[in-house]
Amino acid sequence: MRLHLTACAALAACTGTASHANHGGPVTGAPQTVIIQGHYDNAVGTQDAASAGTIRRELLQSRPALRPGEVLEFVPGVIVTQHSGDGKANQYFLRGFNLDHGTDFATRVNGMPVNMPTHGHGQGYTDLNWLLPELVERIEYRKGPYFASVGDFAAAGSADIRYLATLTRPFAQLTLGQNSYRRGVVGGSTAVADGVTLLGAVEAASTDGPWTVKQDLRKLNGVFTLSGGTRAQGWHLSAMGYRSRWTATDQVPQRLIDAGSFNGRPFGRFDSLDPTTGGESHRSSLSGEWHNDGPAGRTNLSAYAIRYDLDLNSNFSYALERPADGDQFKQTDKRSVYGFDAEHIVNHDLGTFPARTVAGLQLRHDRIRVGLFDSVARQITATVRDDAVRQTQLGLFAQTSVEFTPALRAVFGLRADRFQARVNALTQPDNSGRASDSQVSPKLTVVYAVTPKTEVFFNTGRGFHSNDARGTTARLDPRSGDPIDPVPALVPLTGAEVGLRTEAIPKLQSSVSVWGLRSASELVYIGDAGTTEASLGSRRRGVEFSNRWQPVPWFLFDADIAFSHARLRDGSRIPNSIDRVASIAGTLKDIQGWTSSLQWRYLGSGALAEDNSVRSIPSSTFNLRVTRSLGPQAALTLDVFNLFDRKVNDIQYFYESQLPGETAPVADRHVHPAEPRSLRLTLQVGF
Repeated sequence: MRLHLTACAALAACTGTASHANHGGPVTGAPQTVIIQGHYDNAVGTQDAASAGTIRRELLQSRPALRPGEVLEFVPGVIVTQHSGDGKANQYFLRGFNLDHGTDFATRVNGMPVNMPTHGHGQGYTDLNWLLPELVERIEYRKGPYFASVGDFAAAGSADIRYLATLTRPFAQLTLGQNSYRRGVVGGSTAVADGVTLLGAVEAASTDGPWTVKQDLRKLNGVFTLSGGTRAQGWHLSAMGYRSRWTATDQVPQRLIDAGSFNGRPFGRFDSLDPTTGGESHRSSLSGEWHNDGPAGRTNLSAYAIRYDLDLNSNFSYALERPADGDQFKQTDKRSVYGFDAEHIVNHDLGTFPARTVAGLQLRHDRIRVGLFDSVARQITATVRDDAVRQTQLGLFAQTSVEFTPALRAVFGLRADRFQARVNALTQPDNSGRASDSQVSPKLTVVYAVTPKTEVFFNTGRGFHSNDARGTTARLDPRSGDPIDPVPALVPLTGAEVGLRTEAIPKLQSSVSVWGLRSASELVYIGDAGTTEASLGSRRRGVEFSNRWQPVPWFLFDADIAFSHARLRDGSRIPNSIDRVASIAGTLKDIQGWTSSLQWRYLGSGALAEDNSVRSIPSSTFNLRVTRSLGPQAALTLDVFNLFDRKVNDIQYFYESQLPGETAPVADRHVHPAEPRSLRLTLQVGF
C-alpha cells in the first residue's frame, strides 16, 4: 500500500525554505490533477484543510495591487487596507479579527519571519512594503492553529511567500500614475558558475498620494540571490535591503468632515490635522537555506539575520492630552533578529500503515531597543518609556501523517514553545525584569475522501499568541505611575474546523469550512499608550466559502465569501471585528493578445463599540487590470483602482479625541478614506 498524502508533505512548506516547492521530498501515491492549472495547487488530495491552499504566480500577475502588502488578499477571506502613510505596515482583516498590523497572522517571506514581537507600534507588526511582487513565485496559506510547524501569531492563519530562484529573462518595468506615482523595477538572473545562478532585482518608487499634505513617499529596495544544486540537494543565499520615508495623513474625525471646515478653512476627507506625521524605515537581511534528500529522509536547514529600524510619528487624538503642543507621539524600534530552522522528514510504516513524520526546531532571538516619546513636529519633547529587550523564542514540533485506507488519512501533531525575555526599562527601573513561559500544543487532522472528487476535513488544535515582553515585566503605568499587573507571555487559544472540498462539478473547485476559535484573553500591548490592555477571553466562529471555476482555458472566475461572529466571553462585541468580507473576480487570459481582470472587494460592517451602538460602514470597491501584449517580450498594462470612485473608508475607529479649540473630548467615528479612483500605466520589457 502506498502513501496517498501529498497534503502531509506540504508540512515541509510551513517552515519556509526554498526547497519546499517539493512538499518535503518524493511523495508516493497518485494525487488528483490540479484543475486550475497555473493559478492554484488546491485540488482534492493536495491539502490537509479545506481552508489551506497554494496560490501560483500566474494568478498574482493577473490582478492589480495598490500596495505590496495587498498580495495577501489572494488568500481567501483576507482584506488588506491602510490607515496611515504607505511606508507603514498595512491593516489586515481575517476570520473576525482586525489583525491590526499583523497580530494573529504569521507571515514569512523567503523563509524569514515578517512579524515583529515587542514592536514599537504593535505586537506582531508585519511590514510588507519591502516585498517585490514581481519576484513572488507562490503563496502557501493556512487558516487556524491546526499545523504543528506554525507557532506564534498564527491564531487566524499564516502565509509563506516564496520568491523565484531564476527569471525566464531579464526585465525592466516602468509604472506612471496619478498623484505623482512613479515606480521602476529591473531584474534578471544569470548563471555565474556551473550549476549556480545569480538573481538580482532593484526597485525605486515615489508617490504623493491623493492627500492634501503630500505623502512624499520615497522607497528604494533590492534583492540578490545565489542558488545552486537540484531539488534533491541544493542551497540558496539571499541579501535584501530596503529603505523608505514618508509623510502620513492619519485618520480624521467624522465630525470635521461633516462640518466641511476647520479654523475658517475648508476641510475634506483627504486633509490632515498634523502635517508632520510620518516616518522612515530601514530593513536589511541575509538568509540562507540548504536541503538534502537521501535514503535517510529529507533534511532542510535555514538561517537568517535581519537588521531593522523604524521611526514613526503619529497623532490620533490631536489635542486631547497636550492642548498646547498637540498629541503627536514618536515610536522607535531598532533591532537585530537572528534565527535558525531545521527539520527532517522521513517516510516509514506505522504498524501496517504507511506514514510520514516531520520533526523540526525553530529558534529566534531578537535584540531590541524600543521607545515611546511625546513629540512635536517629529522632535522628542518627553520620554514615556525607553527599553532594551532581549527576547528568545524556541519551538519544537513533530507531526506524523498516517494513511489508514486509501480514502482515510490522519495527521497527528505536537508542538512545544518556550518564551524567554529580559527587559531593561531605562526610564522606569521598576518595569525591568525577566519573564518566561511555555506551552504545549497538540494538533489533529482527519481527512476522508467521500469520492475521488470530494474530501471532508476535520481540524483541531491548540495555539497561542505572544504578548509584548514589556507587558510581562511591567509594574507601573509608564505615564501615570499607577501600579499595574504584568500579563502572561503566551496566551493560549483553541480552534476547530470542519470543511469540504469538491471537484464534483467539472471545471469547478469549491471548498467550504465552518470554524470556531476560543482565546483565553484578548490581551494586547497598546504601543500608542505604552501599556498592556487586558480584556476578557473571546469566542469567534464563522463560515468560509471559496470557488474556482475555469470552464475554458482563457477564463477564470474566483468567488470567496466569509462570514464571522466575534464576541467577548460576556457576550459583548469585539470592537473592529468585521462580520463579513468578500472578493469576486473574473479573469480573461490571452485573447488575441489581451488579458483583463475585474475584481470586487467588499469589507463589511462591524461593531466599533462593545455595546454595538456604533458600527462601521461597509466598503465596496472594484479594481480593473487590462494588459496588451506587445510581442513575446513586452506588455503594456493599465490598472484602475476604485474603478467607480466610491467614497469609502479603509479603516474606521470610534474613540475620544479633542480638536484645537474644543473645550472637551468628543467620542466620534474616526476614518481614513480609501484612495479615490486612480490609474497606473506600466510598460514591461524583457531582454
